[in-house]
Amino acid sequence: MSSLERVKPAILTFTDNALNRIRKILEDAPEGTLGVRFGVKSGGCSGMAYEVTYALEENENDEKIIEENIVIYIEASATLFLIGSVVDWEQEEMQSSFSFKNPNESARCGCGESFSV
Repeated sequence: MSSLERVKPAILTFTDNALNRIRKILEDAPEGTLGVRFGVKSGGCSGMAYEVTYALEENENDEKIIEENIVIYIEASATLFLIGSVVDWEQEEMQSSFSFKNPNESARCGCGESFSV
């Protein structure tokens, strides 16, 4: 690679725990589900919240990642907010959820449900 070429950074990186959880989610998914979709939406006390949904269709502008035979879509509108993030699955006694280590966050609410950039 020449000094002028740049390596495209990963939009999202997934821990083994996250991939195992996605695999389990897809085992129980509605018929016709293509994978999971990660995005962000307006809301929460810090302005934006992470969103994980079933991908029932392939949107032309979404980024598509295939990781260990798991199809993951990233909403085009969320790419700039998520780039470089690490997704994990945290299982605790009282709750479990995907967690995001996002280098783009400038603030996060106390409960960890929303963020701002």
